[in-house]
Amino acid sequence: MVPNIRIQNQNSAPVQRDGQYVLYWMVTARRPTWNFALQRAADYARELDRPLVIFEPLRVAYPWASDRMHVFVMQGMAANAGRCRDRGVTYLPYIEAKGGAGKGLLATLASQACVVVTDDYPTYFLPRMIGAAARASTVLLEAVDGNGLFPMRAADGVFARAYDFRRFLQKQLAPHLRSLPDPDPLMNLPSGNPKLPARLMERWSFASSQSLQDAARTASSLPIDHRVVPADVAGGFESGAAAMEKFVRERLARYGVERNHPDAEVASGLSPYLHFGHVSAHQVADAVWKSEGWTTDRVADKANGAKQGWWNLSEPAESFLDELVTWRELGFNMASQREDHDTYEALPAWARATLEEHADDPREHIYDLDAFERAQTHDPIWNAAQTELVREGHMHNYLRMLWGKNILAWSESPRAALEVMIELNNKYALDGRDPNSVSGIFWVLGRYDRAWGPERPVFGKVRFMTSSSTRKKLRLIQYLQRYGAPEQPELSLG
Repeated sequence: MVPNIRIQNQNSAPVQRDGQYVLYWMVTARRPTWNFALQRAADYARELDRPLVIFEPLRVAYPWASDRMHVFVMQGMAANAGRCRDRGVTYLPYIEAKGGAGKGLLATLASQACVVVTDDYPTYFLPRMIGAAARASTVLLEAVDGNGLFPMRAADGVFARAYDFRRFLQKQLAPHLRSLPDPDPLMNLPSGNPKLPARLMERWSFASSQSLQDAARTASSLPIDHRVVPADVAGGFESGAAAMEKFVRERLARYGVERNHPDAEVASGLSPYLHFGHVSAHQVADAVWKSEGWTTDRVADKANGAKQGWWNLSEPAESFLDELVTWRELGFNMASQREDHDTYEALPAWARATLEEHADDPREHIYDLDAFERAQTHDPIWNAAQTELVREGHMHNYLRMLWGKNILAWSESPRAALEVMIELNNKYALDGRDPNSVSGIFWVLGRYDRAWGPERPVFGKVRFMTSSSTRKKLRLIQYLQRYGAPEQPELSLG
C-alpha cells in the first residue's frame, strides 16, 4: 500500500466506480518501476477491477524545451512502451507537435476514467498544470509524492541548513524506510482492453514505436530549441538502472574520498535519471543498502546532525546517501513549502543584505550572458566547466559550485548572476529545472550556508571560492585536457 502521507487529493470529485479504466497521468515519475504513483493507480485498478491506462505526454511549449531534453524523455518513453507491452498494459505516449495541440486530451481521457492518479512535484510549471487539470476534472484526481525517501508533506517547516534537516531526518526518517515502492507494480493487473473515448483517436495521434525509437529525428521536426543538441547519455528506466548498478559496483567504494576530484570520475551520473523520474531515490538507496547487507534496524538511535554514523554503513556509502537524501530532499523541502523558492527574495535575509551592500563593488571582470554561454572568460577552469555543461548536459559537482561562485564574481550584480546561472543550468543541464539544482544555484548566493569572514568585495559575507585554490586542491589535468580545448563549445545562438 502507498502511505497516506504521500497521497494528496487535488479536487473533491468522486471516484466513478462505473468508469471504463483507471488513468495514470505520468508527468515526472517517468518509469514503470519503483513508482508510488503508478502503484497507487495499479491498486485502484485491482480494487475496481478495471484495466489500467498509462498516459505519458510530452509538451513542446515548456520553458527550455530542446532536442536534448526531448530526446532523453522520448528514450524513456520507448523503454516504458516496451515494459507496458510486456505486462499487457495500455500505454499512450503523446508527443505534442505544436504548442497547444494537446489541449483537451487529458480531459477527454479523464471523462471515462474511474479515477486519475498523477505525480506530486513541487516546482517548475507542474503544480499549476496539475491544479488546472484538477479543477476541470469530473473525477477524483490524486497526486502522489514519490520524490524522495522522506515524504514532502511530513516536514513541519522549511529548514535553513543541511545540518538542521539532517538532524530532523535522523529523528523522523526511519519509519518511512520500511515503506518502499513496489519494484514492479504492473504485475497481476486486471486484463482486458479499456474502452477509450471514441473521439480520442479522431483528434489526437499517439507516438508510434518507430518515432520513439528514432527520438533524435522526431525531435528535429518539433518547434523546440534545436541549438541544444542531445547529450551522449541515454534516457529511460533501463539505462538509469544500468548506470545505478555500475556506480554501486565500480565507483561507490571510492566516492567518499575522491568524489571532488574531476579526474577520478567517481560521480554517480544519476542526477538526470532522478530528475526525469527514470530512476527512483528509493531504488538507488536500496541498491546501496543491498551492496552492504544493510537493514533498517541498523540506523543509529541518535540524532546529532552528523554526516557520518547514523546509517551505520561504510564511509563512502554514508557520504553518497547524504547527497541523495539530505541535500537532494532539502531542495524538495524548500520547493514544497515556498512558492517563491526559486526567486532572489527567497534568499536568507543576511545573504540578501550583504550581497546588496556589495552590489556596486568594482569587479575585476564583467561578462554578459553571451560570453558566459560561449565559455569566453579569462579563466580556463571555468571555461572547461561550462564546456562540459554545454557538451555533455552535466557538470562535475564540485566545479558546479565554483562555476556559480565565479558567475557571481563576474556579473554586474547578484541578481544578474542569478539570472545567468538559472538560464545556463536550465537550458543545458539534464538535471536542471529541479529542486536539487535550484538548491545548488541558491547555495552560491548563501542559501543553506552561514556568514563567512573576512568580508570580501562583491561577495560580502557569502562564502568565497576561487579557481586558483581549486587548481591547488583538485586533480584536474585530464579534465582540462578534455574540456579546456582551444576550441569553444559549438553553439549557434542566433
